[in-house]
Amino acid sequence: MVHQGVIPCSPISPVAGITSEALELYRVTHLRSPHLSIQAFVKTMCNLHGIEFHRHLSRQFSIALDIYLQIQRVVASLVTESLRRDSPDWRLKHACPACTYILTNEEQLRFKILYAMDGNDSLKRILRRSLDDDDDSLGISSELPTAQLLVSDRYLSRNFVDQFARDTASFVEITNIDQRPAENSCEGRWKNMDDTKMKKAWGIYDETGVFIAVCRHGFCLLITDMVQSGELAKYPLAVVAKLLDAFGDRLGGGYDIGCQFQATLDNSLLGPLARSLRHTLLVGAFHGHAHRRLCQLFSLTTYIKGLGIEDLETCERTFSKSNSLASALRYTTVFHHQQAIDSYFEHNDEFEVYGNLSNFLHSNYKQALDILANGEAILPKVMEDLGVEDESTFERWLEDEKVYLKGLTREPEDETLHMEYWQRLVNLRASQIALDAATNMFGTHSQHDPLSYDADISNTRISENMRCHALEDYERNLKLVQALEHNLGINNRWVPEDGEWQKVGRLVANRKYQRALDRLEGLVVARIFELAKMNRAGTGYKLRKHIARALQTRSAAIRSALNTYNNLASTVYPPRQTLKWEEVVEYAFLADFDLLRNTCFNISSLPWSSPAARSAMDLYFKMCRAREEICRLNIEVRRLVTYIRDKDKYLWECEDRLTVANPALAHQIAIHRNVRGRFNFRHLNRLHDISKLPGFTGTLVPGVSACMGAGDSASLPDPHIPASMFAALAVHDPSSPVGADTQEELDEEEVAEETSRSLQDIVLITDDFSQLEVLDSGEVEE
Repeated sequence: MVHQGVIPCSPISPVAGITSEALELYRVTHLRSPHLSIQAFVKTMCNLHGIEFHRHLSRQFSIALDIYLQIQRVVASLVTESLRRDSPDWRLKHACPACTYILTNEEQLRFKILYAMDGNDSLKRILRRSLDDDDDSLGISSELPTAQLLVSDRYLSRNFVDQFARDTASFVEITNIDQRPAENSCEGRWKNMDDTKMKKAWGIYDETGVFIAVCRHGFCLLITDMVQSGELAKYPLAVVAKLLDAFGDRLGGGYDIGCQFQATLDNSLLGPLARSLRHTLLVGAFHGHAHRRLCQLFSLTTYIKGLGIEDLETCERTFSKSNSLASALRYTTVFHHQQAIDSYFEHNDEFEVYGNLSNFLHSNYKQALDILANGEAILPKVMEDLGVEDESTFERWLEDEKVYLKGLTREPEDETLHMEYWQRLVNLRASQIALDAATNMFGTHSQHDPLSYDADISNTRISENMRCHALEDYERNLKLVQALEHNLGINNRWVPEDGEWQKVGRLVANRKYQRALDRLEGLVVARIFELAKMNRAGTGYKLRKHIARALQTRSAAIRSALNTYNNLASTVYPPRQTLKWEEVVEYAFLADFDLLRNTCFNISSLPWSSPAARSAMDLYFKMCRAREEICRLNIEVRRLVTYIRDKDKYLWECEDRLTVANPALAHQIAIHRNVRGRFNFRHLNRLHDISKLPGFTGTLVPGVSACMGAGDSASLPDPHIPASMFAALAVHDPSSPVGADTQEELDEEEVAEETSRSLQDIVLITDDFSQLEVLDSGEVEE
C-alpha cells in the first residue's frame, strides 16, 4: 500500500488508507495556515467526496499523518547522514547563513551573533484529567502513556532544562562591577519575574507555553516547553548554556527582562563561563518603555556599542505568527504538541525566514543609510544651537547621566530610619490627641439633656471602649518611638519646632512625591503598551474593545494620579515641576519621568537635561548604531553570496556522485537542494539592489569560508550511502565447521533484509513522487 502512495491507518489488516497526496496537501496547507485543524480538513474531504463525516475518520487521518511525517523525518535523517551533516548541533551551528557562515579575513564584530529569547504562553496544552465526583479538586491525569517521542535538534529536552532549576551558586563575585548598574532598578516591575501569576493555570495546563531563541534574522535556534510553570529562570539559563556551547564567545542576547536575568546568570554556576566568553545580555527596544532610565543606559539597544540598529525584538514578531497554532494544539498529546511546533518552525525557517533574508538585509541597509543622511543634515545645526563643539560631548553627557541616576537608586539607611522615626512621632502625637479626646469625652456629663439610666450606661461603655482603644494605640506608638530612639541614639525627643523635625519632614514629603510619580509613571506606561497592542495586527475585535474600555479607565486613573502628583509637587522643597495632561500623555519613555526624581537641586541646570540636548544625544547615538549596522551588513551580504555559491555547488556534486550508486537517495538530495535553492535567484537580484544603494561600501565578490569541516558547504563533497540502507547479510563458508543456520538465525536475517528494503522504499515514497519535478535554481520564477 505504501509503495502505491497510500498510508494505512492500521499496521495489521488495514481496512482504510489515506493517499500521500492528501496528507501532503494537509501538511503544507496547515503549515501555511496553522488555524486549519485535522477535523476541518477531513470534513472538507468528506464534502468533496459526498460522504457523511464520522469522528473516527479524523482519528484515522491523524494516525496516517503521523506515519507520513515519520517517513519524512527518516528520509531527512538519511539525507543528512549521507551529506555528513549528522554531527551533534550541526543544524544549530549552521542555522543562519548571515550569522554563522563565517569567512576568512573578515572584520571581527563585537557581537559574533545577536539573538533574542523570550517565553510565550499562547501555545499551551491542557492536561487531561479524570473527573472526581467527590469534590471539586482536580483529578489525576488520564493521559495514556505513549512510546511516541519527537527526535529534534531544535527542541531542548526537559531533562536538560531541569538541571538548571537549582543550578545557582550561593554567591559569585561579579567582575567589572563599574560596568553595571549599582542595583537592578527594574526588579519587581515585571510580572513575568513573579511566577505566582501562573500557579492557578498549572493544574489545568501541562505545557504552559514555549520558550524560544531566534537569531536577529528570525531563524529559530532553540525551543523548550515551559512545563507547569511560568517563565522560570531555568529556561533562559538552558538556552544560554546551549548557545555558549555551540557558538562560544561574543554572543549578544536580547531578553525583555535582560537586566534582571543578568544578575541571575552571574550568580549561577554558568556565570563564570558566560563572563569568560564575554556573553552580553541586553533589553529590546520595545520593552525599553517599561525600564528605568538607568537600566536603559546600561542595557537598551540604542546605547550599546557594536549592536547596530538591531532592536532585539525578533521574538515578538515570531510569536505574532506562531500564535495561530494555539487553537489546534490545546488538546493534543505531548508528542503531537511538540511535533506541530517543531514542524512549524522548520517550515518557517526554510520558506519564510530564509526566503526573506535578502529583503531583511536590503531593508536594514536602506534604513541605516537614511538615519545617517538625516543625522548628517540635522545634527551639526543642533550642535551649533547647543554650543557643542565636539561629538564626544554626547558620550560625556551619557556618562554624567549614569552618575546622576546612580545617586537616585537608593535612600541612605540613616535617612530611612530618621523618616520612619519622624512618621512614628507624628503617629504618636495623633494617638495622644485621640487619647485626650476620648478621656475628656469619658469624663463629660451633660446637665441639660438628662438621659435614662440604660442609655447612660451604654454611652459610658462606648466611651470607655474608645478610651481603651486610644490608650492601646498610644502605648503601641510610644514603644515604637522608644525603640527607634534607642537605635538612633536620640536622647531628646524631637518636637515640631526642632530643626531635625523640619528637615526630615521635607524628606518625607519628597518620598510621597516620589511615590506619586511612580504611580503616574506606571499608569502612563500601561497606556503605552495598551495603545501598541490595540493597533497591532492580529488583535481581535473583542480584545480591541476590551483594550478600549481599559484605556478609558486608565485615562481617568491617570488624571487622578496627575492631580495627586501636582499637589505634592508644590509641597516639596524646592518645589518641583507640575505637569499638564497634554504633556503626560505624550511621554513615551521612562527617561521623561526619571528626570523629575531628584529633589536636591534643580535638574534643569545640567546641560544634558534639556529636551533639545536629549534629542541631539539620541540622534548622535542612532547615527553611531547606523554606522555599526552598515559594517555588519557588509559582512552579512558577502556571507550570503558565498553561502549561495558554496552550498549549491556542494549539493550538486553530492547528487551527481550518488546518481549511479543510489538514484533514490540522489533524488532526495536534489529535493533538499531545491528547498533553499528556489530562492537563490531572488536573493541574488536583491543583493544586486543593495550594491546599487548610494552609500554601499561592501562587495558582492564571494569570499572563502572559514568552515571546512565534514559536511560544510566549502569542504570537498564526500557523500556516502548510510549503512542502515544495506542488509547486514552474514556469509558463511560451507567448509566451515559451523553448522547450518538455525530457524531463529534465518528469521533474523529475514528481518534484516526486510528492514533494508523498507528503508529503500521510504526514500522512494515521500512527498515527491515522480510526477513532482524538481526545479533547478535557474528555472525558478521571480
